[in-house]
Amino acid sequence: MANKNKATLIGLIAILLWSSLVGTIKIVSENFGAIAGTALIYSIATILLFFIIGAPKLRDFSRRYLIWGSLLFVSYELCFSLSISFSHNGQQAIEVSMLNYLWPTLTIISTILFNNQKTNLLIIPGGILPLIGISWVLSGEQEINIWLMIENVKDNPLSYSLALIGAFIWSAYCIVTIKCAKGKNGVTLFFFLTALVLWIKYCLSDENTIIFSYSAIIFLLLAAISIGFGYASWNYGVLHGNVTILAGASYFIPIISAALSAFLLHTSLSLLFWQGTGMVCIGAILCWLSTRNSIKFVQKTKVINKQNNSSSK
Repeated sequence: MANKNKATLIGLIAILLWSSLVGTIKIVSENFGAIAGTALIYSIATILLFFIIGAPKLRDFSRRYLIWGSLLFVSYELCFSLSISFSHNGQQAIEVSMLNYLWPTLTIISTILFNNQKTNLLIIPGGILPLIGISWVLSGEQEINIWLMIENVKDNPLSYSLALIGAFIWSAYCIVTIKCAKGKNGVTLFFFLTALVLWIKYCLSDENTIIFSYSAIIFLLLAAISIGFGYASWNYGVLHGNVTILAGASYFIPIISAALSAFLLHTSLSLLFWQGTGMVCIGAILCWLSTRNSIKFVQKTKVINKQNNSSSK
């Protein structure tokens, strides 16, 4: 029990580490450049994962997982990190990250559509609330305003588009992992490929030469540790800890992330923003509960049927 509680705590630490990524990635990109900064983060994170998890053994992975897992993971990490790096300021970086946090809801809906996951009526408010929440977040200081939302997105369509595309890609990655990974973890390889793609992109770009400073290096290390140790801690927690607690806590990442990002980026967030963020979290939780309750109902029905069959005999 003590070991299980310890593993659960380690998994919860991953949530805090991931929640700090928006702020640290934005600071790193401001110091090193959007592409170079993210390339440095993933390069250092790859080294950390190499020592924590070890080098990947390609023969242990199925070909489908290697191909689709690599493609989807790298694509998502590029969308996530660059959407934040290309944001114009701290406020926009936090707004962009909320679009990315639609992935839990999208993952559950995808599981229902493509994996025939049983669900119930909670999925309806669960699917609608995050959309309303995002509308509140993008409306700024006002209540839902379609024209203001459009103007916000038009200010930086690249960042907002990358974040939304990333949310869909990560939900697809989750489905692919369930079907093809067979319990294997290729995260070290995927991080290496992400870093490689970013360095190629940097060499082809016109970004300025990288200039190092003590404060920039500190945030660079913090970002790399957050993303590298985050994945390692989460995997350990899921394998050896209480998955129910970890899954429930993960749905509060948008709120924790917004709070940490606002602190790191010295950004003031409106009450409407927090209300919208809360809707994103509640919607994801309702989607999660809709599948959990259905699973319990199916299991209970099977037990009752089995008991009835036994008694009839």
